[in-house]
Amino acid sequence: MCGINGLFAYNSASSAPDERELLTTRDHMIARGPDGYGAWWSSDRRVALAHRRLSIIDLSERGSQPMRLDEGDLTITFNGEIYNHAEIRRELEAQGRVFRSQSDTEVLLHLYAEKGERMLSDLRGMFAFAIWDGRRRQLFMARDPYGIKPLYYADDGKAFRFASQVKALLAGGGVSREADAAGIVGFHLFGSVPEPLTVHRHIRALPAGHTMIIGNDGGQAPRQYHSIAAVYAEAEQARPILAGDRQAAMREALLDSVRHHLVSDVPVGAFLSAGIDSGALVGLMRDAGQNEIETVTLSFKEFEGSADDEAPIAAEVARTYGTRHTTRVVTKAEFLCELPLILAAMDQPSIDGINTWFVAKAARERGLKVAVSGLGGDELLGGYPAFQDIPRWVRWLKIPAAAPGLGALVRHAVMAVGPHRVGLSPKLAGLVQYGGSYAGAWFLRRALFMPWELDDILPRDIVAEGLARLDPVRVVEHVLSPAPRYGFNRVATMEAALYMRNQLLRDTDWASMAHSLEVRTPLVDAELLRRVAAIGPPDAALPAKGELAAAPLLPLPTAVTQRKKTGFAVPIAPWLPGAQAAGTVSTYGYSRDWAQHVSAEQAKLAVPLALVA
Repeated sequence: MCGINGLFAYNSASSAPDERELLTTRDHMIARGPDGYGAWWSSDRRVALAHRRLSIIDLSERGSQPMRLDEGDLTITFNGEIYNHAEIRRELEAQGRVFRSQSDTEVLLHLYAEKGERMLSDLRGMFAFAIWDGRRRQLFMARDPYGIKPLYYADDGKAFRFASQVKALLAGGGVSREADAAGIVGFHLFGSVPEPLTVHRHIRALPAGHTMIIGNDGGQAPRQYHSIAAVYAEAEQARPILAGDRQAAMREALLDSVRHHLVSDVPVGAFLSAGIDSGALVGLMRDAGQNEIETVTLSFKEFEGSADDEAPIAAEVARTYGTRHTTRVVTKAEFLCELPLILAAMDQPSIDGINTWFVAKAARERGLKVAVSGLGGDELLGGYPAFQDIPRWVRWLKIPAAAPGLGALVRHAVMAVGPHRVGLSPKLAGLVQYGGSYAGAWFLRRALFMPWELDDILPRDIVAEGLARLDPVRVVEHVLSPAPRYGFNRVATMEAALYMRNQLLRDTDWASMAHSLEVRTPLVDAELLRRVAAIGPPDAALPAKGELAAAPLLPLPTAVTQRKKTGFAVPIAPWLPGAQAAGTVSTYGYSRDWAQHVSAEQAKLAVPLALVA
């Protein structure tokens, strides 16, 4: 896991890249790579790549980056891990290729030399990389199918810049800080900024599962090579696995993913909660042959004795699988002390990430550089209520939603009454307008603020421009192409390609890398997705994620499997100034308070969100 950046002055009229900008951008990401650093310049000084290294695979200097392959005039800067690099290496060696290191980075270089863009179908891992192809005189960039690793860029028509973090690009001084109304509005609608937008007009994210080529004429449009929706749609064309074979097929697929995610030259620990996802993964780590496992759980005094207290059950799971376990207590005082650091590290505004910040901090305190997370289980295996709610809403509301003008009429009537006066969510006003389609119903389910609420919290010109450029339902519809046939697969696609990608994965990246910790997600894996999609949707009559719970050879404690889902929570509400006084009593209310707090605090940090303060 690392931080990468680069500059390409492709326009002959532009000046050569500034070395100070390159190194300032790179070193802004020192927490992403405290173990080493490097920079490379082309002979004409028009191209520069830089790197900060967190050593995980091949800890020697031979794994340093940027890395060159003189054959083909290729240079790479790479962030991530390729879990099947050993298999690919053997195949390439059989074709006569000679390696000088044991790093996965060198595998990428040789694979590109052999296959070019076609290399991506061979990769299993999380990655964002840029390869300078000197012979073609072009920069090739790619990002993993789920978007686990970030990659941002800015193109001013003369020079192309990229980096692992938005704030690193800004730190370099060569990119405008002008705010983007669509990104700001997107944050308030979704609780995170939907890619490819950022809150800065001139910075974009390379979308997950996409490549991009930048040549002497500038950057081409990003090209998609992987689609979560397409995986589900294709699986629906095949015959599903018989019910009696499902559990064996699921265990085999899960264990295979866990094995791949344990490839490392340093110890791999695990985040452990009281939930099925993390507990099952720890059990599967044991099944995969890892005998020494370090696990970490968070505990809060505010949750003691309540269903939200994960520590006692997590400790029971740790005893079951014989891990070296740490329960890390986080206090309000520590939260308030860390809050400025959290907001400074938060690369884009988000209503989440606090839990990952503290559990990553705890893992690093234990000496870990790599930890496994159960992130992705709910999206893959139907753990959210949305898997039941959304298909039900669509069935009930499809006909009334089709009536011209009825949705707007209901919205105006409900808002005139004022749902907050009777303790109801403002979302009730949008039930008919949005609830009749999968995309609309998902937006209604996940929205932080509804579009008609924004004028009360943002400047009206920002709202008008933002909504003109960002239609929230179209954002959702975009990821449903091609649309899977089954309701379960549609919801799984939306949860993975929107909520998980734009919020959970992004927050996990910035919050963990702030502590120089690599987080691995075995349940967020393109090969696992393909195999699980082929198995088919789970039986709705059975407990959610029951097949995951049953996957370890040594069963999870019944305290885990019979526990009501609560999520990986942090007591933000009693800690956040003004939240209790505002009278918010629900998670939804706390999230809205936190969004306002993030906007205001980032404004103090001179982020362009000052426009929304």
